Amino acid sequence: MIEYLLQHKLVRYAFIGGFSTLIHITGASLYIYLVTPSLLQSNIVGFLLAYTFSYTIQSKFVFESQLSQAKAIKYFIVQVIALLIAIFLSDILDSFNTYIKTIIVALLLPLVTFFVHKFWTFR
Repeated sequence: MIEYLLQHKLVRYAFIGGFSTLIHITGASLYIYLVTPSLLQSNIVGFLLAYTFSYTIQSKFVFESQLSQAKAIKYFIVQVIALLIAIFLSDILDSFNTYIKTIIVALLLPLVTFFVHKFWTFR
């Protein structure tokens, strides 16, 4: 069953994205514990670690593409825009329960970024 699911690019994308999130959280937490309790600095470090892992692994195992500086820049642009969209959605969904907003953003943005990466970043 797992092998069957992993044959689908979207499933691989989601799995790698979830693992990237764990890398972000772990990297940021270690930075807070070992270096400084700055949330800004720790999240920048966590984001960069997760971004590097995600771009590399998504390129190879989801989009079956060679690494390149141009694609890395496009990937970065998409991820930053996705962050801005998440902030915007959270703001416009202000009347919704916090958990509902989180679920909406967590389900919607990966779908959008997958297709943007498929048809723009890695075309």
